[in-house]
Amino acid sequence: MKRLGLTAAIGVAGAAAVAVWAGGKEDSPPALGVLGVPVDAEMIELGAGLYAENCASCHGADLEGQPDWRRRLDTGRMPAPPHDETGHTWHHADQQLFDITKNGLASVVPGYESDMPVFDGILSDAEITAILGYIKSTWPERERGFQAEVTAKDEGGT
Repeated sequence: MKRLGLTAAIGVAGAAAVAVWAGGKEDSPPALGVLGVPVDAEMIELGAGLYAENCASCHGADLEGQPDWRRRLDTGRMPAPPHDETGHTWHHADQQLFDITKNGLASVVPGYESDMPVFDGILSDAEITAILGYIKSTWPERERGFQAEVTAKDEGGT
């Protein structure tokens, strides 16, 4: 009888441990990645430097975007938006962000005119991915989670 009680206690403790582990997994933020490539410290460092060289002049050194970024310029074009949590970058899937950076906004919105240059031939795919990894690394957990869901849906996931 004591043996049965001990076995039951071990079983309950084991089930509780599994529940705590599984619960912790659900509540943890998704692993940070770009297009299936894990974002690590080396990528963030590379991306930060490339961002400073290629993006900061328009999108801001602190990813803050241009002033009044929601109001059209005199040219009719939109200012560069922020890439921090105050902007809308995190509303878009990885592939769309990559395509916009590499091929310009017109690649995802045909006919759209923008002051953003096309970086195809200027930045490699790995460099664009590093920049996106750096940008994503600055977002708070809520924005990262939302963007991860958008990316999963875009990739045919759930």
